[in-house]
Order: sequence, then C-alpha cells, then structure tokens
Amino acid sequence: MKQTKYLFNAGRLSRKDNTLKFTPVDEAGHEGQPRYLPVEQVSDLYIFGSLDANSALYNFLGKEGIAVHFFDYYEHYTGSFMPREYLLAGKMQVEQTRYYLSPKKRIAIARTFVEGAACNILRVLKYYNNRQKDLETAVATVEQLLASVPTAPDVPTLMGLEGNIRQTYYSCFDAIVGETFCLDGRSKRPPQNELNALISFGNMLCYTACLSMIYHTQLNPTISFLHEPGARRYSLALDMAEIFKPILVDRLIFRMVNKRQLQASDFRVEVGGCVMKEAARKRFLEEFDAALKETIKHRSLGRSVSYRHLIKLECYKLQKHLLGIEEYKPFKAWW
Repeated sequence: MKQTKYLFNAGRLSRKDNTLKFTPVDEAGHEGQPRYLPVEQVSDLYIFGSLDANSALYNFLGKEGIAVHFFDYYEHYTGSFMPREYLLAGKMQVEQTRYYLSPKKRIAIARTFVEGAACNILRVLKYYNNRQKDLETAVATVEQLLASVPTAPDVPTLMGLEGNIRQTYYSCFDAIVGETFCLDGRSKRPPQNELNALISFGNMLCYTACLSMIYHTQLNPTISFLHEPGARRYSLALDMAEIFKPILVDRLIFRMVNKRQLQASDFRVEVGGCVMKEAARKRFLEEFDAALKETIKHRSLGRSVSYRHLIKLECYKLQKHLLGIEEYKPFKAWW
C-alpha cells in the first residue's frame, strides 16, 4: 500500500534503478547513510529540508504519479510538483469551467463548502461545550451565521460569512486549550505564537492532502468555486480543505495540546515569527498521518473508510454534481 513519506533533513534525492535514494547531507557537505524508498510504496513526498534533485528524478516521479510538496523553514507551504493529470477528462474540464462561469451554479457549490465547514465547526464546538468549556454563545453565533449561508447572494458575501464564522470559532480556542497556549487573534505569514503556528502548519497539511486526492480524480485543481482561482495555486484544494480542517487539524491540535504532547518548549520565537522545533514538527506530522489513516464506519457505504479516503469520496461527489448525476452534499461529521 502506498504511503506518504516525509523528508526533514537536507540531502540529495535520486533514482537508483526503480528505487528512490535519499542521501542526507549535513551543513559541512558531508554525506550520511543513504535511505532507500521503494517507489511502489510512495504516494507523495513532503519536503521540509533543502533538497537537491535533477530533472531525471522529477521525470521518474512524474511517470510514477508521485507528487512532491515543499515547505520552507517556517513550515509555510511553498508549492508542489504535480505529475501530469493522468485522469483529467475533457468533459469534466468543460463542466467544471461551465459551473465556475455561471454565477448561479458557482454560488450554489460555494454555499455547500461553507455549510460543510460550519457544520463541522459546530460539531467541534458542541463537543467541547459538553465538556464544561462554556461555548454556548459561540455555538449560537455560528448557528445564526450558518442560517444566512443559503441566502448569500454572491461569493464575496459568502466569504464574509465564512470569515465571521472562523473569527467566532477562533475566539474559542483559548477556552478549549486552557492555559497552555494563547491564540490572541489569528496571525499568518508569519504566525506570531505557538497556537497560530500549529494552525498554519496543520492547515497547509490539510490543503496538500486535499490536493493529492484531487489529483487522483478527474477534477481540475485550479478551478474552484468558493476561493477565487489564482495563477499560482490549486484553489479547489482550498475549497475542499475548508470542510476537513475542523475535524482533521483542529481536533488534532486540541488533543495534542490538552494531553501535553505539545508544550511551549517545543517552539521558538524568532524575528520572522514562531516556529516549531524539528522534534515537535515530526511528532505533529506523525499524528496527522495517523489521523488520515484512521477509519470510521461510513453511513452510506456501510463499511469502514479512512479520513484520507473520505477526502477522495468528497471529490467524487463533486464530480457527480458537475456531471449532473447527483446533487453535491458536503461531508458533515456525526461524531
């Protein structure tokens, strides 16, 4: 079974027959013991250190359908190498573009993304409210904002509602994590404190997980409905990530912080912002990867599926909607 592989150290990645060879290189330029990654076991690569690779290596990765996602020193996602869209179909491309160009059709899909995100946010808030966190006011506010989503006349108005929902949601983070960390408002690029660093890093992991699943469908990742398509980003992955961030990222952050798996000593504050130390970053990645592999009993399919597969199913549902087969309904957690 193919798995995601994470490379933290600086080094050289090359092809060795039909195997990937990673040779770590220290700051003095000394090579360490090579590691071999059987290509048939790799679904995608996450690169957190300086990587030396040539075009022959990327040609090999492209033929094998292996995506490579890059992060900088501050854990910011900087870009991806995506293989040729081997499943991209002309009819799907035409329909996806047609839905984007139609204001009526676009806003209908965009509303479902915000609806799914808000419902999953409410699930998280209600879970902690039932554990004496006193989040009743926030729950009521999010419910009120959610009620306005079906009548949002255009995407900018909808994005405003989504922003207000997120702002209300983030205002609850301090109460949920207790005295360990303080959010003190959402800050990005760079995050100014530990909790913001965790949110930014987790959101980028969720985004790349969605991007990888979109790649394995006929959807075009550059044509989106809630977020405006951009010249240098896969904006459909941003749409999909809105639905899954509350249950994949935020739940993980709350669990790890409340169980003292992450503490203030796991971070360092620099001129550019707050960053996780390497050991903490690895720990968070291990837990995130485990969360993607965790399975739940799917209500419609009647069998257990992983969270990673749930993302792919969400892509399939959107495909069916665009092709006029079945109306798209966003994933909503029921636990």
